[in-house]
Formats: sequence, C-alpha cells, structure tokens
Amino acid sequence: MRKVETPEGRSVRLLRVGEQVRHILSDILTRGDVHDDTLQSHLVSVTEVRMSPDLRHALVFVKPLLGQDEEVVLKALRTNTAFFQREVATRVSLKYAAKLKFRADESFDEGGKIDTLLRGAHVAQDLGDEVE
Repeated sequence: MRKVETPEGRSVRLLRVGEQVRHILSDILTRGDVHDDTLQSHLVSVTEVRMSPDLRHALVFVKPLLGQDEEVVLKALRTNTAFFQREVATRVSLKYAAKLKFRADESFDEGGKIDTLLRGAHVAQDLGDEVE
C-alpha cells in the first residue's frame, strides 16, 4: 500500500481524520451540547486538530472569540475532555478513541506580530517608492 503525504509531511488520512474531529468538536460547541456555563457563554473556534500517526492522540487548537478569557475557556474544555472524547469516539469510526488535548491557538497572535513588523517604518524605508 502506497503512503500518500502532503507537502508538509503529514498523510492525507491524518488530515482527513483531524478535519472530521474538528467538525465534530465545532458542532458540539456550536449546539451547546456541553453542560458547562463557561463554554455556553463563550464562542469558541476549533481552528485545527492534529492527529498522531497512530490516531490515538489529537492535539486540538482552540481560540475563544476575540481571545477573551482564554485561560478560563481552556480550563473548561480540559474539564470536559472525557465528554468530548466520548462524543468523538461515537461519531468517528476508528479502532481506538483518540485522547484529546486542548491548546490555545497562537497563530493569530504570531500573524498580528508579523503584520505589525511589515507595516513598520523600517520596512517602508527599505521599500522606498515601491509602496503604494
């Protein structure tokens, strides 16, 4: 059997399963199926799910709307991890139920820093008359 990989080095199957898990978690959070006041009062985006090669572990990157109360939301997600794992296991047909680990998505913050640097005076000075 031929192993198909993306340019990033991850197999297509890992990406496909990760995307399935992301959709399931987003659906659960959108519908408010979790009986947690913190999660029901915050809008949470599941930005990415990275699966381990054996599909037993999933790293879930989340970001609350506007980045507010990030630590409180992460704590609530981690408290309800068993519920999320059970829901994912019933909706995705895999040999093993993936263990979920929630992390804050820092990519938006990094993107903001890069944008600020690119709009800075030093870059404008280097570009000279080319900017417009």
